[in-house]
Amino acid sequence: MKVADVRAKSDDELKEELLSLRKETFNIRFQAASGQLENTAQMRHVRRDIARVKTVLKERKSAPKA
Repeated sequence: MKVADVRAKSDDELKEELLSLRKETFNIRFQAASGQLENTAQMRHVRRDIARVKTVLKERKSAPKA
């Protein structure tokens, strides 16, 4: 997911995306623990996507209202 895609979404959509990414993180951890995870880099991508979403949400929250 690119930052431009994240910035194009509304706050509600970002919150839904964050919830979805956290569920995906859980599923990836579960697969890793049971030895079924094929792509180990997938966890890294999901963690970074979570960070992108959280960063944009925080920027919007702290942005001055003009």
